[in-house]
Amino acid sequence: MDPIRHLRFSLSILVGVIALGTCGYMFIEGWSGFDALYMTVITLATVGFKEVHDLSPQGKLFTILLIIFGAGIIAYAIGSLIQIMVEGQLRHILGRKKLEKQIDRLSGHYIVCGYGRIGTLICREFLAKPIPFVVVEKDPALCEKLGNDGILFVRGDATDDETLMAAGIQRAKGLITAVTSDTENVYITLTARGLNPDMFILARSGEEGSEKKLRRAGASKVISPYTIGASRMAQAVLRPSVVDFIEIATAGRNLELQLEEIRVTPDSALAEKSLVDSGVRKDLGVIIVGIKKQNGQMLFNPAPATPIQGGDVLITLGEPSAIHDLERIATREGGHG
Repeated sequence: MDPIRHLRFSLSILVGVIALGTCGYMFIEGWSGFDALYMTVITLATVGFKEVHDLSPQGKLFTILLIIFGAGIIAYAIGSLIQIMVEGQLRHILGRKKLEKQIDRLSGHYIVCGYGRIGTLICREFLAKPIPFVVVEKDPALCEKLGNDGILFVRGDATDDETLMAAGIQRAKGLITAVTSDTENVYITLTARGLNPDMFILARSGEEGSEKKLRRAGASKVISPYTIGASRMAQAVLRPSVVDFIEIATAGRNLELQLEEIRVTPDSALAEKSLVDSGVRKDLGVIIVGIKKQNGQMLFNPAPATPIQGGDVLITLGEPSAIHDLERIATREGGHG
């Protein structure tokens, strides 16, 4: 039985015993309801007060039975209460320890600061990939929701060094600060950049003019959800077919078309081959719409003779299954066949 049900059951029985004892004294001794209730309570509590009135032999026998059964019921109720308190504390402590161990084992993960509307959507996309991540949130209600959803999280203020250290910032690949306040985003960016100078930091910008401040604070990239949303709404009217195509290609929900980026490892089967010799288009049916070189240069619609080098990022367009096959070929594992 659940501990809560244990407690409810024992309390119900205790109330029933008190009612039975009160009625018993009223019937056997002819006492008033208040005197009978008082006698029942002091008997069950075993405090040793003097009887309200002298007891008859039948009343004494009834009192003996009441003490025997009542003491057991009280002990059961107290045990149920202690069980709830101890189990609750143990569950919380053990759950927190387990969570901390899981976070300590992470490396190359992302830290998402803020589990509001934007943070929730980011986490949903990461889970679908899947990509390892940890959420930093200070709202107790949201932390409880994260725990119920099975998402790794650290409860605390993301502007504090200790909180980000607990989230494994020194081992993290990147950080996304998506809280609603631009001021907090600036502080989080400053703190994160100081703890991990080489980490990629993506910051959310809400107000006009805050983008420059976030970049000065150390953000690698700044995005304004409101600007992107407004632009997408305008494009849906001006270029509806283009918007439909982009939504299909970037949805990533195993639809008929997917736009993805794939990094080529130095010893893969694709390294040091040209696009046409790689057979990506001919054998897999995948279109390479762009190549991002290691120096950051972006080649759009590369020519068939363009060489693929280790470390290049291929911007691909094709069916999800073909994209998955290309990803295996472009990795170290694919390079060994």
